[in-house]
Amino acid sequence: MEKKKVLFISSEITPYLPETEMSRKSRFLPQGIQERGKEIRTFMPRYGSVNERRNQLHEVIRLSGMNLIIDDTDHPLIIKVASIQSARMQVYFIDNEDYFQRKHVLKDGKGNEFPDNDERAIFYARGVLETVVKLRWAPDLIHCTGWLTSLVPLYVKKAYNDNPLFVKSKVIYSVYHDDFKKPLDVTFRTKLKMNNINSQDTELVDEPTFVNLSKMAIQYSDAIIQGSPKINPEILEYIKSTEKQFLDFQPENTYVDTYNDLYDKML
Repeated sequence: MEKKKVLFISSEITPYLPETEMSRKSRFLPQGIQERGKEIRTFMPRYGSVNERRNQLHEVIRLSGMNLIIDDTDHPLIIKVASIQSARMQVYFIDNEDYFQRKHVLKDGKGNEFPDNDERAIFYARGVLETVVKLRWAPDLIHCTGWLTSLVPLYVKKAYNDNPLFVKSKVIYSVYHDDFKKPLDVTFRTKLKMNNINSQDTELVDEPTFVNLSKMAIQYSDAIIQGSPKINPEILEYIKSTEKQFLDFQPENTYVDTYNDLYDKML
């Protein structure tokens, strides 16, 4: 019997970034799911703070070289990869000089959110999906973690819905307490447009706040997981109103098995 394929897309993974609740789960969940008999692929952004030499990142030439157009501007897509030897697990990195070379993650040294975080989220989501297409790897399930991944459900269900690799993919979105304070760029909805995505599909982000972006991710996902012990109450209320499959917060000692059970139910 062919192994089920799970694609993990995260905003952060330790040891490449400092350990947080999200980065730790994003590191150990894929390993645990792989150990339970599934095939995995794992992605994160190649932020400038990721030490390439220490973590032995190298560019995958056969996957790099594509340009993604955002707001009528071409942005080269560079793919790098590193191995976590102890887990027998590879991590793919989405890189681009315009978006991911700076030394901070989502805020500058003074704590100000980067004004192009909207385009960075677009580039990251599309970059992962285009790389999966190049790999010719059809995921049965896609698990998105952190708000930077929140556009993946929209793109899978709308822009890539006629691609044979994604036509059967189920999407899970993990909601964390990783909110941003200022709304994203006012032209965000325009930048989101692609084949099969029209303005009606993005109505929820007419005002691109953290809450509205989370709601849109939930709208296009098949199941939702509460990743943090406490999340925004408005988002939690919205999740329950959708009647989608929902898994509440799971402690450290049970989350891998509980998540794996959810995957099996969905697959």
